[in-house]
Amino acid sequence: MFIRIVKMSFHEEKIPMFLEHFHGVKMNIRNFPGNNFLEIYQDKSNPSIFFTYSVWNEETDLENYRNSDLFKDVWAFTKALFNDKPEAWSVDKLVSLP
Repeated sequence: MFIRIVKMSFHEEKIPMFLEHFHGVKMNIRNFPGNNFLEIYQDKSNPSIFFTYSVWNEETDLENYRNSDLFKDVWAFTKALFNDKPEAWSVDKLVSLP
């Protein structure tokens, strides 16, 4: 299991555009081969900051997504809305409690 967390910060007036676009592509991302889980979070203290949390079978599944036309289209649209450089972490789950 491979987990990717991405932090994105948007211009406040661009947030509705981002969310509309995300809702339009979320199922394509979620159904991409190797993806098992996708969530998006919004920071409580700074509503311009969002995080995506995705779970992949293998690191190569994420790389296949990142090399896909789907990702290229999603990222081209999304990065134009940023007000700061995005950050990303690739992590392994060590413990999960029900």
